[in-house]
Amino acid sequence: METSPSRTIKLLCSYGGKILPRATDGGLRFIGGHTRVTVDRSICFSYPFFSVVGALCGSSVTLRCQLPNEDLETLISLTNNEDLTHISKEYDRASSKLPHPLNIRAVLFRPESSKKVSPATSSPLKKLKMTLNIIGNI
Repeated sequence: METSPSRTIKLLCSYGGKILPRATDGGLRFIGGHTRVTVDRSICFSYPFFSVVGALCGSSVTLRCQLPNEDLETLISLTNNEDLTHISKEYDRASSKLPHPLNIRAVLFRPESSKKVSPATSSPLKKLKMTLNIIGNI
């Protein structure tokens, strides 16, 4: 069954946790933190996404996406709209013969040097969830 791309992308964006190996098979998984958001395909990730999310986290952030049908050992950095277009096409191709489209799995990372920096807000995770939903509606 072939599916056509919809106007929205199911982007599972995880933050505030860790990627750790599973005890059973050693495969990587995301533990803790939060996973949220569905966005419109026309979203611009250069701005305001990175600026707003970076301000809420108190540091710059990097967004990395899991390739379709791969595990968390293979994460691709998204730094601009071209990267987002490429990863969307990869997921569209991988989903073309499936009854439902695959979800794009993304993880927000802060640079190692800034992990101890206090966030700019008193409740950054709550505000980040709200902001991701707002940005998705822009």
